[in-house]
Amino acid sequence: MRNLLITFSFFISIALQAQSDLAQGPFSQLIIRGVTLINGNGAPPQGPIDVVIENDRIVKVAVVGYPGVEINDKRRPVLEEGGKEIDASGMYLLPGFIDMHGHIGGISQGADWDYVFKLWLAHGITTVREPSGRSREWALDLKKRSEKNEIIAPRIIQYTGFGSGAKYGINSPDEAREWVRENAKAGSDGIKFFGAAPEIMEAALDENNKLGLGSACHHAQLSVARWNVLHSARAGLTSMEHWYGLPEALFDDRTVQDYPLDYNYQNEQHRFEQAGKLWEQAAAPYSEHWNRVMEELLALDFTLDPTFNIYEASRDLHRARRAEWHEEYTLPSLWRFYQPSKISHGSYWHYWGTEQEISWRKNFQLWMTFVNEYKNRGGRVTTGSDSGFIFQLYGFAYVRELELLREAGFHPLEVIRSATLNGAEALKMDDQIGSIEVGKLADMVLVDSNPLENLKVLYGTGAIKLTQDNEVVRVGGVKYTISNGVIYDAKALLKEVKNMVDKAKEEENFTLSQPGVN
Repeated sequence: MRNLLITFSFFISIALQAQSDLAQGPFSQLIIRGVTLINGNGAPPQGPIDVVIENDRIVKVAVVGYPGVEINDKRRPVLEEGGKEIDASGMYLLPGFIDMHGHIGGISQGADWDYVFKLWLAHGITTVREPSGRSREWALDLKKRSEKNEIIAPRIIQYTGFGSGAKYGINSPDEAREWVRENAKAGSDGIKFFGAAPEIMEAALDENNKLGLGSACHHAQLSVARWNVLHSARAGLTSMEHWYGLPEALFDDRTVQDYPLDYNYQNEQHRFEQAGKLWEQAAAPYSEHWNRVMEELLALDFTLDPTFNIYEASRDLHRARRAEWHEEYTLPSLWRFYQPSKISHGSYWHYWGTEQEISWRKNFQLWMTFVNEYKNRGGRVTTGSDSGFIFQLYGFAYVRELELLREAGFHPLEVIRSATLNGAEALKMDDQIGSIEVGKLADMVLVDSNPLENLKVLYGTGAIKLTQDNEVVRVGGVKYTISNGVIYDAKALLKEVKNMVDKAKEEENFTLSQPGVN
């Protein structure tokens, strides 16, 4: 049987090597030597440790010594014939990151899956919950190809947008139940809701829970007046996206947002500008109503997936627009999609200025206060990026989300837990992924700098540091991402992405420029 597994691994490895020299493995045995472990369970760092993997399963996590003391090789796990080892002395090992809101590119953005997957894996993202992308069939096909190691890709958890494919939409509880059953039969992992009439939402969530599938909801403003986050949680929704619907559940002196009388939802500057004033209309932090809503959500084991980063340009447009990675890693088509537009979603820079940014900074303070306190009281908060919109680039935006969780008040170890074990629990996959434990899959991230000291070392561009010799250097950047038993060279993946971008620029004679500047 062991020889059969080795042979199987060999042929998968040959298939991967044939398409790219970016990946090694899988191997019958892989040992990561002398690493410092930052696990996803909140434990402090520990090392040196040897981690032994056999056929994509962790079989041993062994403490092999003490910091600064020479390791006795006789006490270390033995490398078997056909195995591979990585000398990870001085490196840090983390569980693979889970992006709970990852769109696999987009037609309007001109970003295809190969570009997106390489950026994700280059930033240590090994599992992605894909919320209603181009089509269910398209995403499920990529999921199967990823599982078979036919493509360079993270693990995909596919959610279908509620009502997708229904010719006339979903207009009754019976239609809702029928659609949910059909979605499950097609092989989907869950549903992303945007809101609907209360009786339809109740029926759909009830049927979905009977089938054991996951659920998420972006509580769109067109439905939220009748169905906010509390209604969803009571009906069995497992997680919410962003923050829409949460301030509305916290209203105590109104039932709808204080919309200006000339407001138009289809005007995205109206939509996002007024959204930046919404948290100030909710109950004050730690007030009786604020606490009551939080306690009910906690009792329902509800998950918050805030995606702070996707709104950050609202509070500081210049920062988001001039992020250093755009020059080398953002496709020309994606850059054009970000620019001011009345058509492209999230390109709401019709006349964005100081007043809008100040409102959004206050909005963030109140929003972060709720999320941090939810975590402090035992609530589950996960990490999602929602990249491909609003100047947020795949992979890079995920690391920015980690920084924003830190800004919200999370300890760096709590940030890592949000990115790993919390996501696994929300997906009901914590017996397989989310922490580095014997019996779990070998989803891992290796970085040569301590991310607890500086989360910026997880960016593909690394962090700037001044040496003792007064030399400016870049440190960090993920070194290896391990997923599906395959070792990916993160920096080589980024180089491949840069080549894609360079080629696109050359073909279009494109130069990245600012809007309105010739």
